[in-house]
Amino acid sequence: MLFNSIDFAVFLPIVFLLYWFVLGKKLNFQNLLLLIASYVFYGWWDWRFLSLIIISSIVDFGVGIGFSKTNDQLKRKILLLTSILVNLGFLGFFKYFNFFAESFADAFTLLGHSFEPSRLDVILPVGISFYTFQTLSYSIDVYKRKLEPTKDIVSFFAFVSFFPQLVAGPIERATNLLPQFYQKRIFEYSQATDGLRQILWGLVKKILIADNAAIFVNKIFENHSEFSGSTLLLTAILFAFQIYGDFSGYSDIAIGTARLFGFRLMRNFAFPYFSRDIAEFWRKWHISLSTWFRDYLYIPLGGSKGNVWMKVRNTFIIFIVSGFWHGANWTFIMWGLINALYFLPLMIQNKNRRYTDVISESKIWPGLKNTLLIGKTFLLTTFAWIFFRSETISQAFDYIRIIFSESLFSTPEGLKPGIFIVILIFSFVEWLQRDKQHGLQFDENRFPRPVRWIIYYVLIIIIMEFGGSQQEFIYFQF
Repeated sequence: MLFNSIDFAVFLPIVFLLYWFVLGKKLNFQNLLLLIASYVFYGWWDWRFLSLIIISSIVDFGVGIGFSKTNDQLKRKILLLTSILVNLGFLGFFKYFNFFAESFADAFTLLGHSFEPSRLDVILPVGISFYTFQTLSYSIDVYKRKLEPTKDIVSFFAFVSFFPQLVAGPIERATNLLPQFYQKRIFEYSQATDGLRQILWGLVKKILIADNAAIFVNKIFENHSEFSGSTLLLTAILFAFQIYGDFSGYSDIAIGTARLFGFRLMRNFAFPYFSRDIAEFWRKWHISLSTWFRDYLYIPLGGSKGNVWMKVRNTFIIFIVSGFWHGANWTFIMWGLINALYFLPLMIQNKNRRYTDVISESKIWPGLKNTLLIGKTFLLTTFAWIFFRSETISQAFDYIRIIFSESLFSTPEGLKPGIFIVILIFSFVEWLQRDKQHGLQFDENRFPRPVRWIIYYVLIIIIMEFGGSQQEFIYFQF
């Protein structure tokens, strides 16, 4: 079920009304309703793949029960390994089987042998990378004794499948989200209204920015050889805003929807395109995935401790694995490798935590130095996005070759200036709100109720009038 669909517009109020006004004082029934609603939400796409979520939930719930019954370290390691093998086994089979088969065949071809690999015509289950990592966080944290294993099966199943963030995150930690299912929730008007504002801002990002940008991006990337370098450069910039509007828009809607039900999800984006270097960008982009890899892979590998070689090794591992998480294609691995190369000099010089404050707080203009740093970081990120968006590495290199040809100085064609004007206005609003959680988080003393309602209605009218044709969220494919 898409957030930007009529189906969801009907589904959400029904669940909300049942949750608060029918089951408002019955915590167990509220959790059961959320579990049923989450399965309906996911099964709306393809009910057959509910079996994967259910099996993962059963395995990890059972592993948790197993942890509670033994202190034997060998048995605990076997239980943890069971969880990892089942979850990553599902992920590997559905997402990476064909990739490994084809790569294996290509390696043999290079050695002078050739054969046709067996391909499986399998559908990639929506959101499998997200809920797999979410349920794994439970097993790992219980194994590390950071979390007590639960015996509440309904709460656990609802945690794994919680519909606001089930399909594309944020990837929640069991230590944060699961305990919230045990606590009595009380409806808070201010929290709910701010949740609605965050949903509206997410819809602005998705429908007004991302869906409109997709029209041009899809056409030009698919026929890139027919366009000039100037057009391809502007299209790459357009894709940077498309993927930001699409993915952070989903996160805003997810976080806002969860707040309607009394849940607090972690922040997933913190205005990343105002970053002054790549390290700051990765602290602000897809925060839930970056911190997941940091805590469950990077730190166990040694993190930034040890000698220079270990720092280099760990940096490359974390970025390449992150790229591979995104998809079974060498383009994603190349995207991860490029970001590792960007990040490496900062890591080696211990400058990767140079910028942790809000940039130019309380200032309208960031100053020349910060402007240049933001521009440099954005262009480096945009260059890497070309590999992320391309179907093949050769297409990405050809795309870049055309950008740096003489046609870079020609007049762009095939693009409409209106979308760039909208992006500039949107970026200015986010700049003004960069110390907030989202673009519509208002100081009610500065914005009286009539002004706020005018803003809401204007945005809704603009979305309805100028929104692009409905597009699936990009991260559904991951």
